[in-house]
Amino acid sequence: MTFLDMLRDAATQNNSMLCVGLDPEPTRFPAGMQGDPHKIYDFCAAIVDATADLVCAFKPQIAYFAAHGAEDQLERLMQHMRANAPRVPVILDAKRGDIGSTAEQYAREAFERYGADAVTLSPFMGFDSVEPYLRYPGKGAFLLCRTSNPGGDDFQNQRLASVDGQPLLYEHIARLAQGPWNKNGQLGLVVGATYPAEIERVRAIAPQVPLLIPGVGAQGGDAAATVRAGWRKDGPIIVNSSRAILYASNGADFATAARHEAQRTRNLLQAAIP
Repeated sequence: MTFLDMLRDAATQNNSMLCVGLDPEPTRFPAGMQGDPHKIYDFCAAIVDATADLVCAFKPQIAYFAAHGAEDQLERLMQHMRANAPRVPVILDAKRGDIGSTAEQYAREAFERYGADAVTLSPFMGFDSVEPYLRYPGKGAFLLCRTSNPGGDDFQNQRLASVDGQPLLYEHIARLAQGPWNKNGQLGLVVGATYPAEIERVRAIAPQVPLLIPGVGAQGGDAAATVRAGWRKDGPIIVNSSRAILYASNGADFATAARHEAQRTRNLLQAAIP
């Protein structure tokens, strides 16, 4: 199955547009695990098992593993998700952006070493920094477009001189992802939940590409406003929540609490569908 096939299947099977972000911070782990980076796999695997029937995707953020030298634990986690949640696609949040042979190695890392179904990328260096990932049939690639952080304005909200007028940079990226760059239907866009008006604008420009929308939960994004702005019958959205779910409890019931928060968020998102 392609990434899009898996995404649609999981969204239908689990009645969900929720993605759980796996951003393990050992200092926030519950007692018995707290402060121990060797417990990253155990913590994340418990979250996966508790929420697998509530989500349309999982999104491990590679920096949270690499910072602790825990890439081997990420490999084990990917294998665990394949074995225990085989119908749920995995988006490796790596935000890579390089050209030529280096991009080829990053693509190999994401899709061959870790076995991810999709990856996040920076499009700043142009199409030749994206193309190596598209050589993997059926894999997905999400381009940073209008991110949830305040500093995104520094570049993404700048106007370009163009024959089509003066589009904002993020609008230009959306047009490329909907059009000439999306040769095999593998591209999606990252748009932050903290900017619902921009989500709506991106969706108008790119009505069919999947949108990965972080920022619901701890970052303060409005779940209902996000769905109203981005959801379309033919344009899937993947709404990510990380810390609000992972750290819903710091006790022994952390996995149960994570499940309850994931269920609450999923239901809130589903109820907002127009």
